[in-house]
Amino acid sequence: MIRPFLTGAVGYPMLEILWRRRTHPSMALAGGLSMMLLHRLSKLDKPGMLFKSMMGGAGITAIEYAVGHIWNREHQVWDYRRMPMNIKGQVCLPFSLVWCGLSGVVLMVSRKNIKGRK
Repeated sequence: MIRPFLTGAVGYPMLEILWRRRTHPSMALAGGLSMMLLHRLSKLDKPGMLFKSMMGGAGITAIEYAVGHIWNREHQVWDYRRMPMNIKGQVCLPFSLVWCGLSGVVLMVSRKNIKGRK
């Protein structure tokens, strides 16, 4: 589980830098936990890919909310209050949908890697 955590701990902040031109160390924790979740989901034979992608997006959103609730509310690293359908400015529906899509991509790549090792 260390490899998925490290991949997420590097990848999530990189996405933040590409999108917002800045990040915060707390995003490494969120990314590591998110990638561990996706790694677990990728190992499941069932349910289908669409459901796993939705679960991945929901899980990442929950992780982002938890990190935001614990850390962001005090330090204002990000603020989604201007985004539609946000929850206390910590998470919002548009980015949750983006996480679902990115989860699908990660899950497909992970699945190919897992099958290739067998």
